[in-house]
Amino acid sequence: MSLLSARFLPPSLPQYSASSRPRTKIFGSPAVAQVEVERLEPRVEDRDGYWVLKEKFREGINLQEKVKLEKEPMKLFTENGIEELAKLSMEETDKNKVAKDDIDVRLKWLGLFHRRKNQYGRFMMRLKLPNGVTTSAQTRYLASVIKKYGKDGCADVTTRQNWQIRGLVLPDVPETLKGLAEVGLNSLQSGMDNVRNPVGNPVAGIDPHEIVDTRPYTNLLSQYITSNSCGNPAVTNLPRKWNVCVVGSHDLYEHPHINDLAYIPAVKDGRFGFNLLVGGFFSPKRCAEAVPLDAWVSADDVIPVCKAVLEAYRDLGTRGNRQKTRMMWLIDELGIEGFRSEVVKRMPNQELERSSTEDLVQKQWQRRDYFGVHPQKKEGFSYVGLHIPVGRVQADDMDELAHLADTYGSGELRLTVEQNIIIPNIKNSKIEALLKEPLLKDRFLPEPPLLMKGLVACTGNQFCGQAIIETKARALKVTEEVQRLVSVSQPVRMHWTGCPNSCGQVQVADIGFMGCMTRDENGKTVEGADVFLGGRIGSDSHLGNLYKKSVPCKDLVPLVVDILINHFGAVPREREDPED
Repeated sequence: MSLLSARFLPPSLPQYSASSRPRTKIFGSPAVAQVEVERLEPRVEDRDGYWVLKEKFREGINLQEKVKLEKEPMKLFTENGIEELAKLSMEETDKNKVAKDDIDVRLKWLGLFHRRKNQYGRFMMRLKLPNGVTTSAQTRYLASVIKKYGKDGCADVTTRQNWQIRGLVLPDVPETLKGLAEVGLNSLQSGMDNVRNPVGNPVAGIDPHEIVDTRPYTNLLSQYITSNSCGNPAVTNLPRKWNVCVVGSHDLYEHPHINDLAYIPAVKDGRFGFNLLVGGFFSPKRCAEAVPLDAWVSADDVIPVCKAVLEAYRDLGTRGNRQKTRMMWLIDELGIEGFRSEVVKRMPNQELERSSTEDLVQKQWQRRDYFGVHPQKKEGFSYVGLHIPVGRVQADDMDELAHLADTYGSGELRLTVEQNIIIPNIKNSKIEALLKEPLLKDRFLPEPPLLMKGLVACTGNQFCGQAIIETKARALKVTEEVQRLVSVSQPVRMHWTGCPNSCGQVQVADIGFMGCMTRDENGKTVEGADVFLGGRIGSDSHLGNLYKKSVPCKDLVPLVVDILINHFGAVPREREDPED
């Protein structure tokens, strides 16, 4: 069956009227813009199966676009160019501009990121893991890859619900790619100007309160985007990266307001489908919440509308200043109605229904905590949510997680956008034994301290060349110190990002820390952070605002204590006087 004609059975729908149905927030829409007809000419064209920027639009393009024009990145995969590249030493690649650009830029189309600044000769590999669902066999394979790299090898759960593994060296890449395929994984099109991992409800299919199981949709999206792991050049030359999610719960675990395309469950004339939000993104110069496209699609049209939105962005997006090439900039230029009309042109029948008024997401829903033990739909089974401190795991941790998934569950693990892991499908009779496992007592707690529950951190400058400060260890240290000083009665989400690219999504956090360099009281240059406050997730989501700029990292603990007391009702802990 074609991906563009996949059919779905609608979920069982609750029986209540549209007039009484709680509604999700409708964000403000950019104004309608007047655009010259010439502006709507596609800027790319199909040449031998690859989409290439037309010559008339090449003036003023950015460096990355020039690298793409010089050599098609996907050929490293589709024409097996990685085999030849892997035979070269790093010293040899550095002497040849094309090979050097292969290493530093084009390999990102295969999900490989050279850590030139902090780990010269080593690579991070980003996986595609739709909906964050993985198996014990896949987890063991990834563990085996990083284990051979010793202290250079580790893995991270990311804020897009997937794995990143670290320490790879170039000669090992071809064999690693083959190993991924053997266990049903791939890393294709996971970096640079491509569609990132499709995000869904981490408890899809097992949550008694879910609206719809998101797994079929995220799987179809991933299959379309990568053409069933064979590579899809139709969507590999976007102006910039592009994020997509499918919402399946009232909890909005999927963070739809920060995605380029978000599917929001809604009913129209008795038919199940999705309203669409578009344009959410973070960047150093601008952050924007997604806006309604005023469009509804049936469940069968999830892929056609994704294709249409991507093609509109691919065809019309600008390719100059990289800070102004995300899809929202195009929406601003065309106006939401102008952008919508371009999407309509690219739909199979040039038709796109207006949005539904019957939104299925309940606005007043209290977002649930997935940590600990929770009953599943199927009677007698539960899932257990585990806290993975700032998402970092070692090879032995992954092996043990795989073992627990096999021993107590169904050999499956679920990753979350908050960098945690869920073990599903556990018989209730096995729960007590699972909770006694050493890994759950010592490392990955089912019930972490309140301030640790919402702690998120990007890679930081330990590995990432763009990061200004170290994040993961510092996030843990600051949080540990703060929780010794104050007591909170509810979780407070704290996010850390090492640079303004905001991979750590600080703008959605209650308290966010964005790395910068600053000066201390003696005028010495030190690592610091811009502090953000007030981000929200859920149906009343909004982005936080800058609270205080350029705070030296050594001064963050007293500042966070003050914020928690004044804004989150924290209470100072009584400190015992030392003995005489």
